[in-house]
Amino acid sequence: MEEQKPSGSPAQAGPPIETTQAAPPDPERISIDRFMEVDLRVAEIRAAVRVPKSKKLIEMTVFTGDGERTIVAGIGTKYTPEELVGRKVVIVANLQPAKLMGVESNGMVLAASIDGEPSLLAVDPSVPAGTKVK
Repeated sequence: MEEQKPSGSPAQAGPPIETTQAAPPDPERISIDRFMEVDLRVAEIRAAVRVPKSKKLIEMTVFTGDGERTIVAGIGTKYTPEELVGRKVVIVANLQPAKLMGVESNGMVLAASIDGEPSLLAVDPSVPAGTKVK
């Protein structure tokens, strides 16, 4: 007696059906065009002070190559204002202004977060302020 394979088995199904439909975009990913909308720049911290009544906010004056601006960042649990002055950081230069504890912030300093603690990105000191980050 000959053994019959159940219908729908791979042997009877034939080769996989090819489709031309693209996979749906991954909601966690953005296109290169959208990423290029973000203006990342090197900036030099010229002055820094703690924001009153805040344990982690630091108000910084940064030089962006064509002028100065104020940026407020939640990095005060790891960094003192004194150790930030003169340091080069990467900022988001085209972020809409936001008020933090009454201080207008015109950008964002990029930092990694390790167990909730900030760690500023390292920039080679020879890179001039205002240099675009790609």
